[in-house]
Amino acid sequence: MPSNRRRLMLKTVAATAAGLAALGALGAYVVVEGGWYNVAANRQHLQPVHTMLERAMHASVRRRASGITAPPLDEPALVRQGAALYRSHCVVCHGGPGVAQEKFGQSMQPVPGPLVDAARRWSPSEMYWIIRHGIKMSGMPAWEYHMPEQDLWATVAFLAELPRMTPRAYQDWMAEADAASLAEARGSASAAPADGAPGTRPGRPERGRVALTQYACHACHMIPGVTGSQVYVGPPLGGIANRALIAGRLPNTSANMSLWVRDPRHAEPSTAMPVLGVSEQDALDIAAYLQTLH
Repeated sequence: MPSNRRRLMLKTVAATAAGLAALGALGAYVVVEGGWYNVAANRQHLQPVHTMLERAMHASVRRRASGITAPPLDEPALVRQGAALYRSHCVVCHGGPGVAQEKFGQSMQPVPGPLVDAARRWSPSEMYWIIRHGIKMSGMPAWEYHMPEQDLWATVAFLAELPRMTPRAYQDWMAEADAASLAEARGSASAAPADGAPGTRPGRPERGRVALTQYACHACHMIPGVTGSQVYVGPPLGGIANRALIAGRLPNTSANMSLWVRDPRHAEPSTAMPVLGVSEQDALDIAAYLQTLH
């Protein structure tokens, strides 16, 4: 009898759990398909939603940054380099001491927080991880494919100095980060090594798959293995490895695919595909992934 009663209790608990799960799924379906959740950027998340996302973000960053060791960050040249990078890439969304962010940064949802006290809330390793990998659903981009390693840490070095800066000191730093240093910082962040330059390696398909998402390739193309909205203006790339020609002109080789990714107008001057500033190594990785799409 006790055994039968226990089995009945377990069946009741399982049936109740299944019923609640089905009811929850039905409720979610009604909310989504009925358009009940307001996705407008001028309507804030409900506070429980905001709190849940923020707690999940903090826990995720702490977990993934725990094994990162920060290099020395107090060298004046590194901080100066970081100031130039902050001015060109960060201030538009986050502002600075006494400086407001741009209009689009003010109205994003969730709003990008000020970084004047970021070093008091995050360790250098955590700030590095956030800059390198970005944060989903926040508007914070990943800079891994657009900044070299030294620039990532230089930005962290400048963030580490921000809590001690008055508005006047911040303006002095921005003035010191003159046009020459800014141009140098931009060049180091975007310049690709020359073809065949030392430091490049054979393409890695898995890294290429991620690189496709960091150059917005999936905004125009349907790409197997890459998720995104079902709105495309370019041809699908499924089966591209089986095509004889690239853009109807170039033989479909890894070298030509890499060239096409970096400079599509070299092969087809009238193409609508823009030049995206893809580095040589990233192009090799992207080409390696595309060659797996049979």
